[in-house]
Amino acid sequence: MEQRLDSLRRAMAERGYDALVVPRADEFLGEYIPERNERLHWLTGFTGSAGAAVVLADRAAMFVDGRYTVQVQSQVRDDLYSFHHLVDEPPLQWLAEQLESGQTVACDPRLHSYQWCEQARETLGAMGVSLVCDSDNLVDRCWTERPEEVIREALLLDEAFTGESAESKRVRMAALVAQVDCDAALVFAPDSVSWLLNVRGTDMPQLPVLLSFALLDVQGSLALFTDDRRLPAGFRAHVGEGVEVYPPASFTGVLAEMSGRRILADPANASAWTQQAIVAAGAELVAGKDPVLLAKACKNPVELAGTRAAHLRDGVAVSRFLAWLAGEVAAGNLHDEAVLADELYRLRAGGEYFHACSFDTISAAGANAAMCHYNHMNGEPGTLQRDSVYLCDSGGQYLDGTTDVTRTVAIGDPGPEVRRLFTLVLKGHIALDRARFPRGTTGMQLDALARQYLWAEGFDFDHGTGHGVGVFLSVHEGPQRISKTAGDTALMPGMIVSNEPGYYRDGRFGMRCENLLVVRECDDADAETPMLGFEALTLAPFDVSLLDMTLLTPEEVDWLNAYHARVADSLQPFVSGADAAWLASATAVIGH
Repeated sequence: MEQRLDSLRRAMAERGYDALVVPRADEFLGEYIPERNERLHWLTGFTGSAGAAVVLADRAAMFVDGRYTVQVQSQVRDDLYSFHHLVDEPPLQWLAEQLESGQTVACDPRLHSYQWCEQARETLGAMGVSLVCDSDNLVDRCWTERPEEVIREALLLDEAFTGESAESKRVRMAALVAQVDCDAALVFAPDSVSWLLNVRGTDMPQLPVLLSFALLDVQGSLALFTDDRRLPAGFRAHVGEGVEVYPPASFTGVLAEMSGRRILADPANASAWTQQAIVAAGAELVAGKDPVLLAKACKNPVELAGTRAAHLRDGVAVSRFLAWLAGEVAAGNLHDEAVLADELYRLRAGGEYFHACSFDTISAAGANAAMCHYNHMNGEPGTLQRDSVYLCDSGGQYLDGTTDVTRTVAIGDPGPEVRRLFTLVLKGHIALDRARFPRGTTGMQLDALARQYLWAEGFDFDHGTGHGVGVFLSVHEGPQRISKTAGDTALMPGMIVSNEPGYYRDGRFGMRCENLLVVRECDDADAETPMLGFEALTLAPFDVSLLDMTLLTPEEVDWLNAYHARVADSLQPFVSGADAAWLASATAVIGH
């Protein structure tokens, strides 16, 4: 890593740059990126999904959020980088304190949002420091053995899965563009484009999106920017008239014909490079949300029926895995994390419409569970430990839905402190699941429900309580979320969010309770104010042996018994033998 850092510094010196920002991002600003674009990993060794490095001539810094504060210290050399919190001490703030007036900071505008670049100009400019946008990426120049680009054909998703044709979606979204008095909209996110055209990509199976961006005009015509080798036979008939395909490098040429037109673009979620190109072409850049985001987030009845079916099959696989795990532990077979993850994958892969995992399975034994985004593939897999816990966070991509579930399992007797903390976490999970709220409520307003019992005892967790989830799309979907941090998107019927409070003690253990929920209208004709609530999609038992029953209220016990009864009724027809016996035991009624 030291040689790579030295090589990058030489390249910076040749261009006269005093600092360089290297984010964990690619040209599509997605969470999951191809190996070819893992620039931060190449430079630092860090494998997390969010972070950034800042390189100066004589020092460098790594920035990660609360999910990775432990992991970064094990993967990145502390003699080369200092470590900082991505939110509490962001890179721009740190840079402004390190540099002097007249110095320059470089970034690749393809890897940052327009909003970030504008904020960087303002923050650094106040200190007399200049920002230089250079799309000739210096890391790429130094990365001599960079992997080749992967090109695989996309899938055409039938209307039986999507519930609406691509032509209908384009017309509907074009009407939203017209409502804000714009001539066209930049649809930048690949999952937005994939949803709009009813296609799914196969370059990155965990994130089944077509790597692309698009311009949608007010007539519903669409200019699609992607490598046409990704488009399968029948693509044009599938998407309908009015879709033209261009290589991404042609974007500036297409824009040349749009001088004077008003183009809607999302400054927070679309790249600086695309929006700088819009301005350079003489078009008027209109800041606003991607019109596809909210429509994609609110699932239609066909999508909801599909995701319920996917969660049923997924619940069978997860419950069979938990039954197998219980049997192996009882027999004294304490497997390593890789064996466990592989067995869960095998069970999932046998399900109808299975495509891939929705993310790398977090199979974490003992102290490894304290790293909430731990990955056993980054080193030597740990082994189950007696009198500890095992955390498994996993999910599947199915043609009809995307799943994400976390269960924490006792391996022997982890002791009263672990049971107390697990019960506090589950109480928060139950409180959020049972929430009722009026229209217009945001996830930030609900977040404290999941944390209240931990807070009361002086504990917390440093990640969001819930993220949006797509339907055979991204397992981390916006704009909806449940988090302490500000978010102005109200929860609406049809949105899917996770409910995943947790607790992590560095070097000791970690725990999380996660279901996916769908927002629904409450059936209460007598309510003065119509209310929304949640329906749990995930179907898998919680480990009741981890409960401290003295901490649960009768209402919470009733909730758990009702949830387990629903799990048992749903899954029993699809399991047999030892699996059925385990499920009956795991979902048995518990007393107050």
